Amino acid sequence: MSTPLPAAPGLRETKKQETRRLISDHATRLFIARGFEQTTIAEIAAAARVAKKTVTNYFPRKEELALDRQEQFATSLADAVAARHPGESALAALRRAFAGAVATRDPIAGFSGQDFARMVADSPTLSTCLRGLHDQREHHLAQALGTATGAQSDDITVRTAAALLGAVHRVLFHRIQDLTLAGHPNERIAQTITLEATRSFDLLEPALSDYATT
Repeated sequence: MSTPLPAAPGLRETKKQETRRLISDHATRLFIARGFEQTTIAEIAAAARVAKKTVTNYFPRKEELALDRQEQFATSLADAVAARHPGESALAALRRAFAGAVATRDPIAGFSGQDFARMVADSPTLSTCLRGLHDQREHHLAQALGTATGAQSDDITVRTAAALLGAVHRVLFHRIQDLTLAGHPNERIAQTITLEATRSFDLLEPALSDYATT
């Protein structure tokens, strides 16, 4: 039997998605032009031609207007571990997922463009938010590793493995951002980070090559 296709979103849901994207796009444009701290919710609402209340309904926190893929970022490493292949370790799955993210120039990996990277780097609020997202990502990873190994997420081995794997991804993310801010094109960044990621992940192989193998 053929698998039924997922139902297309209804008109109301499509409209909501369009409104959310419209608000986010105008907010990003204003943040880049004026700076995150200097841009107000009222200015974003005016640019998007919606009520101020509409903006806050879609984005309760101002940071969510700039970093609007927070949940996807926070769960990305955990999702990669959960989706690992039979016989594949958590480290191998994460290496493979990172290589795929580099190949597609995924913003979740750090490929955000120079203007966006500068906006984040120049904003104390967004920089603090980004550090918190990295911490959340490590927390979710620890939960996934606990599930994969049958241990509690606060087990010291699980927490250490999550910290090591999370640290490598944090370093690589910031490396991509630094190269972006320096003006390197994505193609060159991808070539550089592919080589450096190999060296970084190789450092973890002696300890984690068989960890959380399905």
